[in-house]
Amino acid sequence: MTLIDVRDLLSFPDGANATDTDINGVHFNLTTLQHWNYTYYETNYTLSNGSWCFLMDSPYTPKGLLNNGTFLNSTSCYLATQPIGDRARAGIGVAVGFCLTLIFVLVNLKKHGELHLPATKRFYPVGRRWQWYWSIFVCATALIGLFTGIDVDRYRVVELPIVLNVFFWYLMQMGIMAVVWEGVRHWGSWMERQYIDPNPFVLKQNDKRGMFEFWLPLFFYLWLWLNFFLIVPRNWGLIEHQRSADQTNTDAIPAATDGRFKAAVFCLFVCWLTMMVSLWHSIRHYEPRNRGMFNRVIGFLGYMPFRFVLMVPLSLAVVGYQGLAAWDFSLSPLKVGTNLLAMYLGGYAPTLLIMIIQCIAGLMRPNEDRELIRQRRHRGQEIDQELGIVRKPAWWKRVNGDVPGGESMRDRIMRNVREVGGGRPTTTHIERLAEQRAAEAEAEAETRNPAIEMSDIRRTTSVRSSAVPPPYSQYGGKSDPRRSERTVELAAGLLFPNAQAEASGDRGRGLQASSAPPRRPGTSERSSSTGSGLSTTGPPQQIKSMLDV
Repeated sequence: MTLIDVRDLLSFPDGANATDTDINGVHFNLTTLQHWNYTYYETNYTLSNGSWCFLMDSPYTPKGLLNNGTFLNSTSCYLATQPIGDRARAGIGVAVGFCLTLIFVLVNLKKHGELHLPATKRFYPVGRRWQWYWSIFVCATALIGLFTGIDVDRYRVVELPIVLNVFFWYLMQMGIMAVVWEGVRHWGSWMERQYIDPNPFVLKQNDKRGMFEFWLPLFFYLWLWLNFFLIVPRNWGLIEHQRSADQTNTDAIPAATDGRFKAAVFCLFVCWLTMMVSLWHSIRHYEPRNRGMFNRVIGFLGYMPFRFVLMVPLSLAVVGYQGLAAWDFSLSPLKVGTNLLAMYLGGYAPTLLIMIIQCIAGLMRPNEDRELIRQRRHRGQEIDQELGIVRKPAWWKRVNGDVPGGESMRDRIMRNVREVGGGRPTTTHIERLAEQRAAEAEAEAETRNPAIEMSDIRRTTSVRSSAVPPPYSQYGGKSDPRRSERTVELAAGLLFPNAQAEASGDRGRGLQASSAPPRRPGTSERSSSTGSGLSTTGPPQQIKSMLDV
């Protein structure tokens, strides 16, 4: 029995003679085509030898063929030459939704990532940011996968775009499970933080509860990484073998529904069960307990935030569709001509809805540090009411003149200036008043009556001080602290000039007393000197070293 070569059954179109073939009006040497092992496929109008592939339909038909197998003006099969299809149009619409979601994710990261309280080792700031970091990852992988999916319909021969599309789709599935997990885990951490804020020692960190919360995230990410390693490291080239029906049945379908894809679905389902255990654990330890099985179920749903009531079932839908794709190739995104309704409703809609719910909930919730500050203030007010303490407002001491003991008037003025502030406008106004005060003093000195020999007598109890205002020199530097200091000194001098005069007089008397020679004691007093004669008659002291000084 002779073996029949399949290529012998695929004949080229007839040409002018036995060694010629006519394809779309262009004649090619049939001997050269057979020598280089080319095969013509009429189903998609391509010419291929396993290494090279060219489009043969108009207007991509080559203009000629050389003896060395080179085509003139040829077009490769692996180019996006077809118009976009329904898969690309739907993908662009979903990609726009993820683009808008990414903007609100960044807004929520800025809002909830800010610190308004000192960071503690028990509650790291990065813990509340992880859900937004994973959200950015989900949006990025979704956008890359959807935009690369545009070329799935535009390639005549299935090639790299389908692989990139499903590769980033699987990464998006893992990321959205991590988003829901981080939201659930951080909600439990936030409940613990509020629970121990009044008394940090009410819960231990190394007890059974604390160790369970330590190992549970590691358990979740263990199964998530198992899902990653079961899916990603593989020969993705078999998924491209959908260029004919036989090739799809022999290569693509077995590769898309193998045991590793099915085992990965099981790992993802374990991750979902871990989320439910985390919710149960948080409600059990940080919420009031209910008696009876029915009441516990009602309490479990009642204590759970409303966003989790929506996000947890949607995450289960993500797991369900990945399992459906692992068992049914006709509904899988790995198929080029798949059911688009099932692909986008089951593969992308749950992820997009989870992201939308996450962003809306983030915009509605306050920053945790601000909320904790509000709760502390509220608890302080309740304690004051129980004890009968009425807190006075901050301005009460300033109005009633309650200042620290031993504070001089000058210090009080300086403190008031620091509290009020004002900057350069206030400084300019004070300088203008000082110039006006100095001008009035000079005018009064000129109009003073010279017939009176004694100086002018003013009442010490009058508003105007009897002391001459200090000379005014405007500060010309650029230092704002120095300008403010000069302004305070000038204001104090204008308001209390007698205090400066008395201080100057006291300082002068002190200097005079300190500079006067020591007074010799009287005759009835004993001198404190014991070696006066020795110091005047003895030889001068010889200093040999600095140690003798």
